[in-house]
Amino acid sequence: MNLLLHICCAPCLCWPHRTLEEEGIRFAGLWFNPTIHPYTEYRARRESLRQYAGSHALDVVYLDDYPLERTLAALAGERCAACYRIRLDRTARYAREHGFAAFSTTLLYSRYQRHDLVREAGERAGREYNVQFSYRDFRTGWEQGRAMARQLDLYRQKYCGCIFSERDRFFKPPAGGPDRSEPVS
Repeated sequence: MNLLLHICCAPCLCWPHRTLEEEGIRFAGLWFNPTIHPYTEYRARRESLRQYAGSHALDVVYLDDYPLERTLAALAGERCAACYRIRLDRTARYAREHGFAAFSTTLLYSRYQRHDLVREAGERAGREYNVQFSYRDFRTGWEQGRAMARQLDLYRQKYCGCIFSERDRFFKPPAGGPDRSEPVS
């Protein structure tokens, strides 16, 4: 199978890369992650992937579109579903335009991602662009992938990537205070 694999970060690539290679599945990687904020975080993850890809002779296409305003506006609603749609729509479109038989994503490796929404976004994008979405539950290799990332000394982020998840790492509303999603006036 000629597969295009959307890559969210190098640590999440380790296990899927090993699995796909062991199964003899030919694939190329695609970096498209405009939902990662701030830009310094985006850059750190991209550079970590460049190092990994270089040391593993992995072909990766880097789409460095970073439409901040449009992305933030899209994330204002159901942020996880929007994030997955943004990235997988672009991946499916690229797969179709460049003759890939199917596409998938390393988001399916993380225990922290909402697999139901990832799968839904991937299948919808596949139908829209007429290219197969290959759903794989890579979480079975969670511990092995983490060990591989540590051994390779890859940059490992502390949050999923969106500005809202970065906020949620630190902000705890005071008892009786406004909910995180409520605007403060």
